[in-house]
Amino acid sequence: MIPISDTVRRTRAPVITWSICLANVLIFAFEVGLPERKLTRVLELYGLVPLRYADVDLAFRRGVSDAAPFLTSLFLHGGWLHLISNLWTLWIFGDNVEDRMGRLRYLVFYLLCGVAAGLVHLVTNPGSPLPAIGASGAIAGVLGAYFALFPRARVLTLVPVLFLPLFLEVPAVVFLGLWFLTQFLSGTAALVSAQAGGGIAWWAHVGGFLVGLVSHRAFLRTRRRRGSVAAAP
Repeated sequence: MIPISDTVRRTRAPVITWSICLANVLIFAFEVGLPERKLTRVLELYGLVPLRYADVDLAFRRGVSDAAPFLTSLFLHGGWLHLISNLWTLWIFGDNVEDRMGRLRYLVFYLLCGVAAGLVHLVTNPGSPLPAIGASGAIAGVLGAYFALFPRARVLTLVPVLFLPLFLEVPAVVFLGLWFLTQFLSGTAALVSAQAGGGIAWWAHVGGFLVGLVSHRAFLRTRRRRGSVAAAP
């Protein structure tokens, strides 16, 4: 299922969501311009490589063994489809979450979910030598917050049936619930067989979603900040 739009209207421009999208596009443009050898080096240095945190010698040889990749990996992508699918999802769901949190709180929330997703990936794939990259862990946190904040919203969804496009409007709680279930089942299969994982950090998505679901209330604007409290006479 491919989300097309949702029914929740925002009250102000989602500056942070747009800025995150722009930053990812600009960084990807930089990636595209690099020779293959340099690009591989950038991904190794700034992508999240679990084995680098478990193998001190490897960390020494490859460099950047501190916490930087937990953030820098959120702004790297492996191809146009990877980039577009992530940013399209953020574009649809991020604006409403930003609206409820406020810009600065939303930015902190987004980065926190991304770091948490990276930690979950590290724990579930401790021996992986492959750099994990992409904004999907942080975006999963946004989806978790949306799931809790707007369960009655409806999502216009494209469902390919053979070669025919079928458009359905489904409740957000159903769309995101199915998405989460897919990530969880795929992650479970990946624990049994690495090949079943398909090179996707499924548990980062699961972890990001759950962190967003559990922690989002701490980042919501108060009623006074949302302007819903009457002014004193």
